[in-house]
Amino acid sequence: MNKDLKQKALEIISNHRTGILANVENKKPHVRYMTFFNKDLTLFTPTKLDTEKVDEIEKNPSASVLLGYEEKGLSDSYIEVSGTSRINQSQELKQQFWDDSFSKWFSGPEDSNYVLLEIQPETIRILNNEGGEAQEFQV
Repeated sequence: MNKDLKQKALEIISNHRTGILANVENKKPHVRYMTFFNKDLTLFTPTKLDTEKVDEIEKNPSASVLLGYEEKGLSDSYIEVSGTSRINQSQELKQQFWDDSFSKWFSGPEDSNYVLLEIQPETIRILNNEGGEAQEFQV
């Protein structure tokens, strides 16, 4: 893995918490905005255990995430992460990524309906990188 590309990807991820998650629903793409947290390029996003996302992931774990590209778009670098997703119920991670804004949906980090979607990247592409060509690396 190219360390410079990894560092650029980590920089984009750390500067953009809101992104787009795409997965598969009934053999078609399904996209939604989510909040993402990072742990060495593995992405985590909070969700309810009883949502359709969980059912979709159990049927097809393929997922893509877009992060970045929030200003005028002309020079914003952004990343596209392609990989597989799974449900993560680690109490340690749920506590680590807990934000008080989640209280709208959950009673706290111990809420049994509060889980994390974990997106394990396989390929990361950095796009619109200072007008240059897309750069890609395998994770």
